[in-house]
Amino acid sequence: MGRQPCCDKVGLKRGPWTIEEDHKLMNFILNNGIHCWRTVPKLAGLLRCGKSCRLRWINYLRPDLKRGAFTESEEDQIIQLHSRLGNRWSKIASHFPGRTDNEIKNHWNTKIKKKLKLLGLDPVTHKPVEKTDGNSWNKPDDDDGEATIDVSPRKGDEKLEEIQMNLEETNDLFSNYQMLCESFDLDSWLNQGANTSCSSSYSIEESNKSSMGETNSTVQEESLKQWVDSVDSFLSWDSFIH
Repeated sequence: MGRQPCCDKVGLKRGPWTIEEDHKLMNFILNNGIHCWRTVPKLAGLLRCGKSCRLRWINYLRPDLKRGAFTESEEDQIIQLHSRLGNRWSKIASHFPGRTDNEIKNHWNTKIKKKLKLLGLDPVTHKPVEKTDGNSWNKPDDDDGEATIDVSPRKGDEKLEEIQMNLEETNDLFSNYQMLCESFDLDSWLNQGANTSCSSSYSIEESNKSSMGETNSTVQEESLKQWVDSVDSFLSWDSFIH
């Protein structure tokens, strides 16, 4: 079973306290003292809950209530007590006569906590906060501590590979040409060229005996032309291209 309610809340007034209600509560407590908060509302003529009367007296109406801003010495003392007691505000308030636990808690959440964060301290543990530098290098996960190397290909490397491939193709072409030259029989080709030139020269001389005006230079030009044509037909450059 839970705790028994302080009073029957049916028909009781809620919301902000009025000046008349404050005067009734102050006059009753100053004249009669505090015996039981459950009986105070009926004896003081208030339509309020006993808990509401207690909080109103402790936080706002008691004569020894200390008002005003917290001093630096009070804030330092609150920080020291909070590091030992945590969020036990009632125990912390017991070290500050005239201060309420609710007032100290509100001052902690609104000002002291922000002050500790600016100083680089954790408001919960009161220890320095480790700052992580965004520009710092991450340590490698390997046990050997070796840094990983980026082996992704670059544009310069790709161009170099293309040049090397072109050079290899050119070398293959020259090697094929060299093999062709080595397999070619120069002596037989010269003998064949001489025979063709001689036969062509004889045929030209026999055909041109009727014309006495032609000279030996013309015959030599015709034979040279036929020799060039035979060479072109023999050396086909298509084999070097393919």
